[in-house]
Amino acid sequence: MARKRRTKAEILAAKSEGLGDTVEKVLEVTGIAKVAKWLLGEDCGCEGRKQKLNQLFRYKTPKCLEENEYNYLTTFFSRKTDQITPVEQSELLAILNRVFNTKHEPTTCTSCWRDYLNQLKKVYEEY
Repeated sequence: MARKRRTKAEILAAKSEGLGDTVEKVLEVTGIAKVAKWLLGEDCGCEGRKQKLNQLFRYKTPKCLEENEYNYLTTFFSRKTDQITPVEQSELLAILNRVFNTKHEPTTCTSCWRDYLNQLKKVYEEY
C-alpha cells in the first residue's frame, strides 16, 4: 500500500523530537531522501539512524508544572520586588531543575537568575 505524500509545509510543520527528525525533514524537503531510497532501496537504514540521532540529541521539552509549583510561581510572580531570598532561590531551582531536567546550583549571578526566571515565566504563562 502506497504512503500518502506529504507536502513540504506538512513536513516542516511536524514536531521534531530530536536531531534525527530535523535531518529527516531536511532530506525529505530537498529530495535527497527520495534519491537515497532509489539508490539504496526502501530500507536504506535511514530510520535507524534517525532514531539513534533522536536518542543522542533529543530536544529539550519542558515537563508540565505540578499544581503546587504553579501556585508557588503565582505567588512569586505577583510580588513587586526584584530580590530573591535563599529559600525562594532553593524553591525556584527545584522547580526549574525538575521541569527542564537540569542540575542548576544556587548562584548569586544576576543574569543567570534573569534567564532562569524567564524560562519559568514562559512555562508558567502557558497555563
